[in-house]
Amino acid sequence: MIAMTWELEFNAPNMDDSEPATEIRVLVVDDHPSMRMGLVALINGQRGMTVVAEACDGEEAIEVYEDTRPDIVLMDLRMPGMGGVEAILALRKIDPAVNVIILSTYDWDEDIHLAIQSGAKSYLLKDTSVEEIADTVRRVHGGDAAIPGQVSQRLAERSQRQQLTERERDVVELLIKGRSNKEIACSLFISEETVKSHLKTLFAKLGVRDRTEAAIAAIRHGIVHLD
Repeated sequence: MIAMTWELEFNAPNMDDSEPATEIRVLVVDDHPSMRMGLVALINGQRGMTVVAEACDGEEAIEVYEDTRPDIVLMDLRMPGMGGVEAILALRKIDPAVNVIILSTYDWDEDIHLAIQSGAKSYLLKDTSVEEIADTVRRVHGGDAAIPGQVSQRLAERSQRQQLTERERDVVELLIKGRSNKEIACSLFISEETVKSHLKTLFAKLGVRDRTEAAIAAIRHGIVHLD
């Protein structure tokens, strides 16, 4: 649906004479060929922008970046192999001033937090309009950190929620897999009483009452991913 919407809008590229003459060079990174093709067409359909390279994952993005040195990297967050967060950190070692815009399917607050914390200048969802994507590219190229209101709200919600410890994350990951308290204890080499204590604490942090609600909340916030 997104690609189809974009395709209709590609036929009317932005021809605003007020746009700067300097061309913004963009690297598009996405593991889905059809999405990548759509993004390339989106960028090339905008006046003052051009796609200089494409990549299908984080590792390829690093190689291509070193060869092309684009102004903007428009990148998916979750990809096989090296994902977006790892790629951003690696790119910043090459170029601390790298401009990365994440374009993701997911609006989970943990994903958003990790992306921004790692150095992304913006975080957009894949149902974002052509105009907003293009505007964000221009703003980031101009030196702004362009964080949409919806994304800012997610970050604010996360900041108000107590964060799980590494051990509590381990417990909730096993809980989501349907493990009993005894099985969780065996897997983590801790006692069942310790498991119960961790569950009580993480229930309070997530604002839930039972194991089912905890699993749903952990997935909804992006604390644990099913894939």
